[in-house]
Order: sequence, then structure tokens, then C-alpha cells
Amino acid sequence: MQLVTRIDEVKKLVRELRRQGKTIGLVPTMGYLHEGHLTLMRRAKAEQDVVVATVFVNPLQFGPSEDFAVYPRDLDRDSRLAAAAGVDVLFAPPVEEMYPRGYENMLAFVDVRRVTERLCGASRPGHFRGVATVVTKLFNIVEPDAAYFGQKDAQQVVVIRTMVRDLNMNVRIVTVPIVREPDGLAMSSRNVYLAPAERQAALVLSRALKLAKEKLDAGERSAATLIAAMRELISREPLATIDYISVSDAETLEELDTVRAPALVALAVKIGKTRLIDNLLWEETQHVSHAF
Repeated sequence: MQLVTRIDEVKKLVRELRRQGKTIGLVPTMGYLHEGHLTLMRRAKAEQDVVVATVFVNPLQFGPSEDFAVYPRDLDRDSRLAAAAGVDVLFAPPVEEMYPRGYENMLAFVDVRRVTERLCGASRPGHFRGVATVVTKLFNIVEPDAAYFGQKDAQQVVVIRTMVRDLNMNVRIVTVPIVREPDGLAMSSRNVYLAPAERQAALVLSRALKLAKEKLDAGERSAATLIAAMRELISREPLATIDYISVSDAETLEELDTVRAPALVALAVKIGKTRLIDNLLWEETQHVSHAF
């Protein structure tokens, strides 16, 4: 595996790979890799000739009071894990390489409307502008045939699919199901923040989604009823503070009154000081979910 930190080096590698007729899969990450990331990498390896993974903690997608400064970083560890997962090129640029004039001085952004204004976008203004901008930069640098994203960040996937569609980007977006711990907790780099009691309390997110799935599979179609049941369950956990619970159309993120497939049941909950997200993609015709 090659570790690359400069944009011009990546572009040179891409030119050579294209000359050889190779297909390229891109796996963008912010590092501190876990099994969810590695699943994306292995999927890309199975489908593409060459896998380029990125490790970049993007300051543009963090608010002023968020955890950019303390977000977990360990490039040596990430390099070992990525290599074992079959990554061919690990692109890990410093901030000044991606934003040479300073990210505070950026003049051009990619701004996706409507689907960014709900769910996480409502409580994290500017977050998805930062995501869309950095992902566009990575697409321009790597020029992948396909890019791989996890369903855990469901709104991010919708935003990126919308951007790719509306801007005619030459990349296929592949979504990979959520990877969970054996007890149901969705894997996340931020799980490292959780103290033991908080780690146990965090299971309330997956329990709430499981409750929603059971009710949907039993025929419940009222979004308000589902949300009330989830809210009541979560409220019993003293360490949990709800940011939002949403039942929406899985493609537009428009809130639903009556649930129809495909539906996205999503939530964000603070456990102590750590904000966690999770979701359930529910499809009525098959009575299956892409979460458990």
C-alpha cells in the first residue's frame, strides 16, 4: 500500500492507473478506522481494480463548538488496518494541502439545498456544505469510477447522491449497510468518547430503531405513533438527550405522516456529551430493514 499526502502525487498515480485501464474505487473517511470503514474498503476491493481510501478530518464540516480539535486521529493504526483490508493507496493530506489558502478563506463551495436542511442539517448548520465541498474535491482529485459510503450516515448519502445527480458527476455511489457491534451499537469513530456507563446507555438508539421496525412490520403506519414510542423508550435512559427522531421518505428526506416504503427512520441522541446517530431503512414490500 502506498501512503500519499500530496494532491499532485495522487493525480499522477490516477493518470497512470487510467493509462493502464484500471478501475478505481474511492472510500472517503475521516480516519480512526473501525469495522464499518473496513467493510467499505473490502467491498470496493471486490468490485474495483484499485482502491483509494482517504483519511482527512475535514474542518469545513465541523461547527465552532464541535469536536474537530479532539476528533480521534491515529494514522499509523489506520495505515495498518487499511492495508490489511486491501487498500492500494491511502491518501492522507494535511489540512493545508486540501485548503492551501486556509479553509477559513475558501470562496467556492458546493451547496446542496433542501435535503441538507433537515435531520442533522437542522442542528449542524453548514455541516453538509462542508461535506459536499470536500467530497467534490476528492472526486476531482481521485476521479473514481465508484465511491463507497456507509448507510449509517444516511443523510450524507442522500446529499451526495443528489449532488452527483444534479451536477452530472461521473461517479457511481455505492451504499453499504450499517455495521454494528454484537450488542447492536452502530460502529462509529466517536464511540471512543463513551465512558463505560455511556457505552451501555448508547444501546438505547438501536433499541429504539428495533422497536420502530417491530411496529412497522406489525402494520403500524403512523409516523407520529412510531416517534412517540421511540421517544418514550429513549426518555427512560437518564444519560440520553434526544436531538431529533425522524420518519421520512428515504430519497427526499421529506417527513412522513403515513409511512410508505422506502422509509428512513433516523435519530440523533446525545449520550453524555457525545452525539450519536443511527437509522433504519425500511422497505414494506419485503418486510426487511437495512439495520439489524
